[in-house]
Amino acid sequence: METRRHKEGASSGRSAWWWSLAALGLGLALSLMAAATHRDSLATAERVRLERLAASAFDAVEAKLLTCGLLVRSMQALFLASERVTDQEFQAMYDNLRPREQFPSLQAVAYAEKRVLAGGEGEGSVRYITVLAAPRSGNDRLFGLDVGSQPANLTALRFSRDSDRAVMSGPFELIQRAGMPGPNDGVTIRLPVFSPGPRPRDLAERRAREIGSLAASFRVSRLIGDALPAEARERFALRVSDISEAEPALLFADEDLDTVAGDQPMFYTRELSFGGRTWRLEAVARPDPAAAAWLPWLTLAIGVLASALMATLAWSIASTRSRALALAGELSAQYRESEERFRALNELLPALVVLARAEDGSLVYANQAFRDRFGTDANPHLPLLELIEEPALRERVAAITRSPGSIVNETARLRAPGQSPFWATLSVSLIQLEGRPHLLAVANDITELRVLSEELSYQASHDSLTNLYNRREFERRLDAAIAALDAGGPSCALLYLDLDQFKLINDTSGHYAGDQLLAQLASLLAGILPEGVLMARLGGDEFAVLAEGVEEAAAMALAEQVRSTIDGYVFGWEDRNYSISASIGVVMMRGPGLSQRSLLAHADTACYMAKERGRNRVHLFSEQDSETSKRRSEMEWAGRIREALADGRFELHYQELAPLWHGEQAEGVHVEMLVRMRDESGAMVPPGAFIPAAERFGLMPQLDRWVVETALANFGHLHASDRPVHLCAINLSGPTFEDNAFAEFVLRALDDYGVSPQRICFEITETAAVSNMARAVEFMQRLRAAGCRFALDDFGSGMASFGYLKNLPVDYIKIDGSFIRNIETDPVSYSIVRAVTDIGHQLGLQVIAEWVADERARDLLRGLSVDYAQGFAVHRPEPAACFRKRD
Repeated sequence: METRRHKEGASSGRSAWWWSLAALGLGLALSLMAAATHRDSLATAERVRLERLAASAFDAVEAKLLTCGLLVRSMQALFLASERVTDQEFQAMYDNLRPREQFPSLQAVAYAEKRVLAGGEGEGSVRYITVLAAPRSGNDRLFGLDVGSQPANLTALRFSRDSDRAVMSGPFELIQRAGMPGPNDGVTIRLPVFSPGPRPRDLAERRAREIGSLAASFRVSRLIGDALPAEARERFALRVSDISEAEPALLFADEDLDTVAGDQPMFYTRELSFGGRTWRLEAVARPDPAAAAWLPWLTLAIGVLASALMATLAWSIASTRSRALALAGELSAQYRESEERFRALNELLPALVVLARAEDGSLVYANQAFRDRFGTDANPHLPLLELIEEPALRERVAAITRSPGSIVNETARLRAPGQSPFWATLSVSLIQLEGRPHLLAVANDITELRVLSEELSYQASHDSLTNLYNRREFERRLDAAIAALDAGGPSCALLYLDLDQFKLINDTSGHYAGDQLLAQLASLLAGILPEGVLMARLGGDEFAVLAEGVEEAAAMALAEQVRSTIDGYVFGWEDRNYSISASIGVVMMRGPGLSQRSLLAHADTACYMAKERGRNRVHLFSEQDSETSKRRSEMEWAGRIREALADGRFELHYQELAPLWHGEQAEGVHVEMLVRMRDESGAMVPPGAFIPAAERFGLMPQLDRWVVETALANFGHLHASDRPVHLCAINLSGPTFEDNAFAEFVLRALDDYGVSPQRICFEITETAAVSNMARAVEFMQRLRAAGCRFALDDFGSGMASFGYLKNLPVDYIKIDGSFIRNIETDPVSYSIVRAVTDIGHQLGLQVIAEWVADERARDLLRGLSVDYAQGFAVHRPEPAACFRKRD
């Protein structure tokens, strides 16, 4: 027995060693294969990286050439914009472009003028003499140079003329670099310059209208060297050749190219075409000292170690069968323990877990959470399907037994008999246990989450103040109504409501009072609207009503009902009562092809017309209404103003003010800046045509910012005779100074352009100042602290009084021109001017009279001690010097 056991032990030992050696051999073989694969993958990755790096280097050279071409195009634009370019203009254009910051290889930008020899014919009689060049430094030899003395350059010139595109010359010696250290190889990129007129259509016309040629010359080797990325210069030896001719011309080459090419097989090449020339770019990879050549060896070492471990494992498995059986026993015990833990954890899960027989739905198992929720300890035979409240979902769950493999994942309402329902996510699947089909159901209570989701959905679609629909939801419903009309549905009506004088309540009783009024009106109107009529708050004090399936008469009756309901409402707040009214615009929606944008615009227009006609009324939109057409014209002007701002079609004009007592001001003139606009054809548009639209559609702040920045940026070039400007007056609209950021914008602009604040005077109309007195005073004090001055414009035309005047921190009063115009014939106007002047002087203010049309009025104003006169008798407005070139 002992011998048998010994033999079995010896045989088992030998077998274990054989298995161990086999595992070791297999592991070593796999390790060698892994190391070889790793080496190959590293080589492949390096090759791909080098290919991309070479491509990026070639792309960089091509991009640099394209940018060079754009430089020439930029200079060509100067000739297109001017009948004759002077040397000063040429130099200024070059200085503004600052090309050497981007092109250190740039030698010069030059213009060669075409000259035909007297009595000559054909190409041989044409000379191209360089007359302009920038920069002058280092390029003196270019002036007077005949391009024909450089054949490669002349070839490029003729090719560019005949093709009307950028053409690059072959390499040649730059005349400016002769005798200077470093390479003097160069190329030029040329564009033709034609006489003014439309673009030439054919070769004959191009040759006939050619007046010269524009060229940029570059040191080609440096141009290429600057374009190549630093990483590409480190990893590659590079060579660039011009192969446009039969004999290639070397443009750039690294000194070690031939040495590297002999050591490295990785070679990359590309041919690049630009401006009629073809360059060949070649790159040879240099050896990479940082290459991770040791990584495959590390892989092999790890593989050897793993092979040894695998051999040890094989020996252990083969020699310890009894231990394997013991291990299997341990694993079996652990599995049983794991199953018991799983069941225990399942009991602790907050999710409802239940197992039911497929044939009748009776419960087989339910976890503790399920039993607690449905009380199945008292009723263990409760069928699963009876817990599902929705019949359709109940049927889908029952259908699982007829479709093996299907799963139901739904949101369901669950309820046990005698209990309250709740929402849950329900997942039911068919499983096999002990050869019989069962239904496994898992449910999670999401009642609180669903309530929260419904609350969030309500908040997303409703206005928090009024509980009406918000603008987003209203626009969605309006789009649905438009879609129904497109499908042939009945007509609808859109009502647009805007409360009259709502701002007065906010200003006098505060925004909280305004909010309470909006909430009360919303509740009041919601109670009178018919069922199915939708009402929303669009923002501020603007509301909209959408009535579907109504005709014009019913829509107007509904609008009148809403108007009269609001008109009969008295809002009380603290010790004040306010009578409330609203203006309503009505738009009928008939037929397909409508858009949300146009409907809302039409409704806004109709509401505006209701306000224009006296407020507290209803206005029906009509395309044929002349008032509506005027309103739409203003809307079109708003678009034209935005386009003019974007296209740079606004200008500054100025009008001088003359002192009536102390003669000419030695330190400079006093001017007022006036904004003007040109239409699409370049004709001047009178201010009365676009200013009302700009004020109506909130464009004045943007326009005022343009005026301020343009005036300050060109402060030294405002007066036509370049006389210094002592004081520059700039008009501001009410919405502009109400912008909290505008004062900071002015101060930053004054600092950026180096203009003294004491030389700027802002004019604000008395109506705008008094309508928001606190904001106007705050704005004035902020800028006066920096040194700016202020004038109260159009004094006497609005609702201001001398009491307001005493509280406004202004330096000047500008008497409204309507009083000045009649001062010679109207005693009342004369008295008003005298009173304003006397009181202004008592307040320490200077007085300016507008609309002074003749010398008689000027003399009268001098007799009243008015300080300044402004009008046609003094000076007619004219373009600022910086805009005169446009005329």
